[in-house]
Amino acid sequence: MNFAHLNRLLLSTTMSLSFMVAAMASPMDDLVAAAKKEGALTVIALPHDWCGYGKVIDGFKAKYGISVNELNPDAGSGDEIEAIKANKSNKGPQAPDVIDVGLAFGPSAKADGLLQPYKVSTWDSIPADKKDADGYWTGDYYGVLSFAVNTDLVKSVPMDWADLQAPAMKNSVALGGDPRVAAQAVQGVFAAGLSSDKGDIAKAGTAGLDFFAALKKAGNFVPVIGKAASLAQGTTPVIIMWDYNAFAARDALKGNPKVEIVVPKTGVVAGVYVQGISAYAPHPNAARLWEEYLYSDEGQLAWLDGYCHPIRFATLAADKKIPAALLAKLPSPESYAKAVFPTLAEQDAAKIQITKGWDSTVGANVAK
Repeated sequence: MNFAHLNRLLLSTTMSLSFMVAAMASPMDDLVAAAKKEGALTVIALPHDWCGYGKVIDGFKAKYGISVNELNPDAGSGDEIEAIKANKSNKGPQAPDVIDVGLAFGPSAKADGLLQPYKVSTWDSIPADKKDADGYWTGDYYGVLSFAVNTDLVKSVPMDWADLQAPAMKNSVALGGDPRVAAQAVQGVFAAGLSSDKGDIAKAGTAGLDFFAALKKAGNFVPVIGKAASLAQGTTPVIIMWDYNAFAARDALKGNPKVEIVVPKTGVVAGVYVQGISAYAPHPNAARLWEEYLYSDEGQLAWLDGYCHPIRFATLAADKKIPAALLAKLPSPESYAKAVFPTLAEQDAAKIQITKGWDSTVGANVAK
């Protein structure tokens, strides 16, 4: 064999090996590399005690070595949308890459051109009615509206919405957000209306406004955003909030004071939140990698550990991937037996009624 032939053989072998290595590199590997090159991710409205987001964020940072810039943890869904609008031409740290908003905010953000499509690798295991067919938004988790009650102060624990109207509830009842911008609060008003109007979803928005107007007139409504601190201090001894937030608040307070979580007898509303990537994301690859992490088994179980039912819960359960200890700490299945999952159209109609009608019907400026 002459040297020229040997060189050609070596070159051919090297090229073949290079091709094999390149072929072995997966799209996920490419995404990780691109995200690491961007080096950062900007999130918004993710309190660490909401769905266990503290552990979720730490898990993402530890796994990929990408820094996470956290904007305005106490913002509502409407604030997240406004943050995208306000930063369309801004590639700095005030521009969110991703949002986590109430279901009704996903389609409206898509319609306004504020989101970009992306389908995660676990796309097929996400229920079709909980995601946009083109991937502009994707359901991530759900819970039901509940009452977090400081039982050191409230001796007659409210078991249903009508109980919140009792004289004993004077200066006691708060929402877990501002119903003009926060999905949690909007759904709280909606659930109250669903209960008081005997399950008529079409009228639940306006009925909910009437319910809170009466609650305010009775002096029972406290116009501040209820949180674990105000629950403990007694300024808002009853807070209407998602069950996962209520359980997180109870755990954070460690028995001081004692807190009881009540899923009401009627008007049990389940709310789905959705993920979306900003159309103007400064770090689009880091945003996509974040979505991949959230919808992986690891990310979904991290949400479940924070009392949120992840959107892929059924798949995880069927595949026996949920640890028994984790299942044991969750609310009983009976708590969800009467839960109503409003359709997107129903939620959107109620959101418009409530956000636009709150000031004129209830007239309470909810302070942070």
